[in-house]
Amino acid sequence: MSRTALNVDRVGKCYVDYGSSLKRFASWFGFETARKREYWAVRDVSFSLPAGETIAIIGANGAGKSTLLRLVTGTTRPTTGTISVGGRVSAILELGLGFNPEFSGRQNVYQAGGLMGLSPGELTTLMPKIEDFAELKDFFDLPLRVYSSGMQARLAFSIASAVRPDLLIVDEVLSVGDSYFQHKSFDRIRQFKAKGTSIVLVTHSTGDVRALCDRAILLDKGGVVKDGLPDEVVDFYNAMIAQKENEKLTIEQRRDKYGWLMTKSGDEKATLKEMSLADASTGRPVSTAIIGQVLDILCTIEINAPIDRLVIGHLLRDRTGHVVWGTNTWYTKQVLTDLLPGQVVKSRFRIPCNLGPGSYSITYNLVSSYTKMENNYESHDNYFVFDVVNVNLPTFAGTSWLDAKIDIEVS
Repeated sequence: MSRTALNVDRVGKCYVDYGSSLKRFASWFGFETARKREYWAVRDVSFSLPAGETIAIIGANGAGKSTLLRLVTGTTRPTTGTISVGGRVSAILELGLGFNPEFSGRQNVYQAGGLMGLSPGELTTLMPKIEDFAELKDFFDLPLRVYSSGMQARLAFSIASAVRPDLLIVDEVLSVGDSYFQHKSFDRIRQFKAKGTSIVLVTHSTGDVRALCDRAILLDKGGVVKDGLPDEVVDFYNAMIAQKENEKLTIEQRRDKYGWLMTKSGDEKATLKEMSLADASTGRPVSTAIIGQVLDILCTIEINAPIDRLVIGHLLRDRTGHVVWGTNTWYTKQVLTDLLPGQVVKSRFRIPCNLGPGSYSITYNLVSSYTKMENNYESHDNYFVFDVVNVNLPTFAGTSWLDAKIDIEVS
């Protein structure tokens, strides 16, 4: 039986406005006091995290993500429900939490590390490792108040990850760092995961969710909207954002027999009637493409209502859900205008198949600008799936074929 690293059972956090300090003070001693206003930042949230798994908490700003993390780490007490955590916990929440701006980075290691339960002797032993990973150089012995937000993030992560925890909790704080340190940090997170650390990750980067996480939870207005596999939750979240901007949208999700998740949304003012992938030179349909082959993505679109602007876009994703390429007619300055019901639009996107061997999907978007937040007529993730094979090129790794020329000289 696998160990549970974290269990959250019907947890809620309510913030109360009593209207006056006197009434709030009276409530502390059990007196019945009229409440002017209540705000539930988190309400009735339940989930468990098995040891060694990584879960993402996603949602819009104000959805309750950071409050939930504060409840899990114990910096905030829940109004309802219970939380149980097994083993050592390390958390990186808001920048500066646990730091003194007048202390140097080195002094803050002792302060913040002490709050994590590490003794001064342990921190002295760990100091070279922390200093080396943070790469702050001379700033390590300067006051924290002269640090940039990225430097604070480096220090916070280096302290929190100096000893591998049983549960690592990471809020959006890493997003303020430079790309080099983000790569370095996520590499350490992957190492922790491989060694059995459970991880709770809050991020707006859906790529990180797909790459790092075994599961994702979508929060909205303090409650759980969806809990499932990362691709299901991320695609539903993207469609939900568009739905909020366009009240008449519907969202449908299904998974095909090969495991590809298909998420469809839109108000259907324009709809895709047909899509095919064809060889550009012969026009023959393609289900398995050869690296180097030129392909046509062909679409037939019906207009069902008056449309001021129509933008057609495509994305190619690999099997893990990462976008490997994408463009639309907004970027190529080929926007269609003043379309009427009954009209039919045919599009052709011609692309060289410079992809690595594997399985890929085509997503289409019928929108009014470069994003589906404004008008989403119809969008369908992973609508068409095809395979790519290497027939006559040298073996290579990755999802992109680059025609590398290698020169070697021995003297």
